[in-house]
Amino acid sequence: MLTELKDRRGYSYETLARKAHMSRSSVHRYCRGIVIPIEFGTAERIARLCGAHTRELSDLYRLWVAASVPDPEAATGEEEKEGEKKEAAPALTLTPAPGPTPALDPAPPRPAARPARVAVASIAFILLCVVSLSGSTHSTGQSPAAAPAATATAPPWTQAPTPVPNGIFGMTLNSSTGAMPTFQIDTVRLWDSRTRWSNIQPRRGVYDWSILDRLVTAANQAGLPVVFTMGGTPDWASPNGPHTAYDDGSRTSPPDDLADWTAFVSAVAGRYRGRIDAYELWVMGNDARYFSGSLETLVEMTRGAKAVLDAVDPEATVVCPSMGRLWEAEGMRALERFSELRGYDSCDVAGVKLYQRTASDPPEQMLGLVGEIDRAFHRGGSHPKLWSTGTTYDIPLQRPLEEPAASANAVRFFLVGLYARYQRMYFYNWGGSKIPIVMQPDGQHPTRAALYVEELRRWVHGTRIHSCGNGVAAGLPDGVWQCRFDRDGVELAIVWNPTGTSRLKAPWGVTAVRHLDDTTSPVGTDGTVEVTALPVLLGPAP
Repeated sequence: MLTELKDRRGYSYETLARKAHMSRSSVHRYCRGIVIPIEFGTAERIARLCGAHTRELSDLYRLWVAASVPDPEAATGEEEKEGEKKEAAPALTLTPAPGPTPALDPAPPRPAARPARVAVASIAFILLCVVSLSGSTHSTGQSPAAAPAATATAPPWTQAPTPVPNGIFGMTLNSSTGAMPTFQIDTVRLWDSRTRWSNIQPRRGVYDWSILDRLVTAANQAGLPVVFTMGGTPDWASPNGPHTAYDDGSRTSPPDDLADWTAFVSAVAGRYRGRIDAYELWVMGNDARYFSGSLETLVEMTRGAKAVLDAVDPEATVVCPSMGRLWEAEGMRALERFSELRGYDSCDVAGVKLYQRTASDPPEQMLGLVGEIDRAFHRGGSHPKLWSTGTTYDIPLQRPLEEPAASANAVRFFLVGLYARYQRMYFYNWGGSKIPIVMQPDGQHPTRAALYVEELRRWVHGTRIHSCGNGVAAGLPDGVWQCRFDRDGVELAIVWNPTGTSRLKAPWGVTAVRHLDDTTSPVGTDGTVEVTALPVLLGPAP
């Protein structure tokens, strides 16, 4: 079928290989049926490039499942050549971690109903089905074929135990008072805090550092690394540019003279050298409500800022202009184009905006977006480290979430970041109250959502993560998600079910279940634990 699609499109093997970022020999073997791709996504990529329709993709999936692969190791496509072969997560139950401390002994695994390859294929088929339906259920202005699937599933993964990033729990401050969160987090990001370029430099050569001084000092005293986000061109630097939505007269256009931009970057970096941890070089670089210049200009601004920061504060992390609107084909294409222009070559980290289509959707839906972002970077020829630095422009317009959904979604936002293997996740926001999930209004006590996030941080702080998975592909009941960790040789797991309530067989050695309210409950008399939308921690009894 792949050969028929290729011939119908008129592509040679060389052309198709170049478009698919594979070797010619791999494409030839797949189209001739000499080798069956280990993952359906490889076959799907070839078919989509050849213009396959939804029904043809469905037929292709069935053919792929029916194909026999006696020796999966024989499949030597380009993905494996580049060291990107996915590993299936060990099935069903927790396994012991090496070390002198006794870990959890797994219960005997039940016989698999079908090969892991078919289980992974089921995920691909679910993704495919959602793609075909999403165009009729969401009005976001993108073509269904180009849009990421609004899905709540993701392929499992396994890796050597890796320390949980110590900056994963981040908050964007929506306050200029200098107050900081009173619950434990890792880092703060400054935006919507009256620290835009136009606030700090109201006139050429004139700076007002009062708010930024107050915020940076307070964060430093609290031991919280600071990300300073740039944006909002002053009206004096671009008097004819479009206005932003803010009340400070700022413009969405780049400055008429880019020397004004590099002078501002130099002034900030020089004043806060060693006190600001990272610089996000623009907010929403692909959204005209924040930046209406060309991507070519944005790349030039990025290169100029990078040169300044390397000279003035070389220890600071440089975050490329963040990209939002990624559920829309236009927004994703802008990210890819910025990559093609080699914009990411001038940064240490790429900033993207991970969010659900609506705040009430399960956070796991963001993993569909994660996959599309990865593919866009691959097409653009960049593979940067990733931080999620915010949300959608429309977030203040969305309805508040009630408990327990608010707390569950807040906690799982950060678990999704761990699942996606992002280095930092910045929740929007801290200090505000006109948003779907309120963490802590400035001057008030933390909400339950904030305290649950703090408890999740306590669970994973100092651990090493080594796998995440969901459903049958990870050897779990349908709907159950799991991430697994190691702490000093002791195996831990966090499990949850976004869609309902399940019973999970407790691994040997688990006698109690830890909850986000810092309580424990016993394992059921039948040897199972209840799994709901609120994640729980499984491990040896404290």
